[in-house]
Amino acid sequence: MTITTARTETAHILPEDLNALSGQIVDSALFVHKKLGPGLLESAYQHGMAYALSRKNIPFETEKTISIQIDDFPIDAGYRADLIVGGKVIVEIKSVDKLLPIHEAQLLTYMKLGGYELGLLLNFNERLIKNGIRRMRL
Repeated sequence: MTITTARTETAHILPEDLNALSGQIVDSALFVHKKLGPGLLESAYQHGMAYALSRKNIPFETEKTISIQIDDFPIDAGYRADLIVGGKVIVEIKSVDKLLPIHEAQLLTYMKLGGYELGLLLNFNERLIKNGIRRMRL
């Protein structure tokens, strides 16, 4: 599923602005969780995050393909990132009973493959969304 949005431009974000950007993403997640609550499919939260980021005029891309290769050999089973925000932060959206170490490992892999220094893992299937947020840096 690809979500089409007018917010596909990549913004230049200075390293010191990554904290502010991740704060805006977390604020958007809080907004979405407050409006929708837990228990929905990941796609509902992805659409909700797209809406919340659009409201704040924060540039983002959804379902962005991240190429995968081993040495010079391309692997056609490319990964699609849930959200890339400001061209700098990868956001992985989950709706699971509990975040597991494998979810964090997956996000780290996606960050390495895509060259993203900062990643957010958001599990919306929590009574309190703050318990479902993991911020990761390479």
